[in-house]
Amino acid sequence: MGLARGYHLEPELSATKFTPDPFSGATGSRLYRTGDLARYRPDGQVEFIGRHDHQVKVRGFRIELGEIENVLKKHGGVTEAAVVVREDAPGDKRIAAYVVPAEPAPEVTELRSHLQLNLPEYMIPSAFVMLKELPLNANGKIDRSALPRPDLSQRPAASQEVPPRTSHERTLAAIWEDVLHVGKVGVNDNFFELGGHSLLIVEVRAKLQQILGQDISIAELFQYPTISSLGRYLERQLGIKLEPEEEEAPRQRLRPRRANPRERSIPARRSARKFKEEDKEYEPQL
Repeated sequence: MGLARGYHLEPELSATKFTPDPFSGATGSRLYRTGDLARYRPDGQVEFIGRHDHQVKVRGFRIELGEIENVLKKHGGVTEAAVVVREDAPGDKRIAAYVVPAEPAPEVTELRSHLQLNLPEYMIPSAFVMLKELPLNANGKIDRSALPRPDLSQRPAASQEVPPRTSHERTLAAIWEDVLHVGKVGVNDNFFELGGHSLLIVEVRAKLQQILGQDISIAELFQYPTISSLGRYLERQLGIKLEPEEEEAPRQRLRPRRANPRERSIPARRSARKFKEEDKEYEPQL
């Protein structure tokens, strides 16, 4: 079985995880510390107990949370960082990053871009929380259980100022709100900054195909992560019209008829021609 050389551009982490193999006589042979904790049972079987480090499995990917923390700390606007996996909704595991920013504090979009340059998409946190300091336990270590729940309703004010403007944009917003379990969504909100990830993108795609009757690829949803950009793409490439809905035309107001002294109770014997003449005389003026 082959073994990797180490972590890319992480010599200290590589030295910690890849150690000399005391059980092999081959020169340069090494072992990899998986971080799994286990013990031998009396019957000789190995019982898995848990993890020694912060390696987790999210959406089918095994992730080293420490690797995300190390990349975050390399950003000039980050003083301290902690990354955890939260399951605030049953079955919905999400990576959350907690950052103690330097001055001036970086924007979330800046931190996300920094991580995307160094990590695969599945390792990008769904939420970023800015803290004045990280909570510590009695031993002076980060108390990860005391980290607050991310508030996904907090979004840039600029995005909230532009609500959906068309029926199709409202349809997209409703899908996002349902899939992401968030409140009102603006047309400039970023799907991934609201907590979206690859599995939720698949769910969005299925709902869109069912409602719009159009085949939309996963790559296109990644490429257009806002309602505004996705709406323009649908209009341009798929021929779906997303023009603003026309306002209801103002109702025509009828001017009141002027009193006519000749208007009296009309005997039934009058001809239909007489009715028509009087109707013309009192037609409403538009």
